[in-house]
Amino acid sequence: MNLLGSLGLNFGLLVAIMIILWLISVRIRDVSFIDAFWAYGMAIMASAAFMQTANPGSLAYMIWALTALWGIRLGTHLFLRWRKEGIDPRYKKILGHAMDKQGMSFAKAALLRAWAMQIPLLFMVCLPAQLGILLADAAPVGPVAIIGAVIALIGIAFETIGDMQLKTFRSNPANTGKVLDSGLWKYTRHPNYFGDFCAWWGIWLVAAQTGWPVWIAIVGPLFLSFTLMKWSGAPLLEKSLKKNRPDYVDYIERTSGFFPMPPKKTANR
Repeated sequence: MNLLGSLGLNFGLLVAIMIILWLISVRIRDVSFIDAFWAYGMAIMASAAFMQTANPGSLAYMIWALTALWGIRLGTHLFLRWRKEGIDPRYKKILGHAMDKQGMSFAKAALLRAWAMQIPLLFMVCLPAQLGILLADAAPVGPVAIIGAVIALIGIAFETIGDMQLKTFRSNPANTGKVLDSGLWKYTRHPNYFGDFCAWWGIWLVAAQTGWPVWIAIVGPLFLSFTLMKWSGAPLLEKSLKKNRPDYVDYIERTSGFFPMPPKKTANR
């Protein structure tokens, strides 16, 4: 099978899975677990590409392992959080607006405002891993791939530690309404997003070892970076936190918004 055929097969698989998950979300009237599938889906795309590779070498194994490690770890974290906390207020608001203002049924709103939108975005962000695996064959692991793997592993570790620190903080009732400003959260307001950023730029670098076709897939980490820093990641979350946590404004003044930096001294600290 040629490259476009393999990518087409992956895209068809993704569409089929999304349709099944959409039907489940309609049955339970909740799409919140879509965040968990965002991560799991990329691991599935990388695995599907790997299974279509006739002679996978070390480079293909490296790309697949990094993507699977990132996707399974984050997907499981988000799935368990959804099981514990239930419906995500963000999706409740988005679907509620479509139903109340535009007259959509829950099924139509869930399809158009959640699942259908995620298909091309997930496929695009995961494109470096898919192309890298499909093109790797028996390609050797070079210095660019090693640098990329180190960056990706740093990102995965950063995100994992940040999530663990936040989970521990939230589990203490005494911290209700407070802002976590210790550990990694002392140096960046979004260590989990920064971890995602590093993981996918690292995976792209590993995949870029295969040559120019993967360079085009830079659109994946570029879009993810835009999403995390300017669109639905940090900006949307901080808009809510500033309303619900009075101390968050002070936290913004002294803490880097994305890239880890030493905290600034303010009049209150």
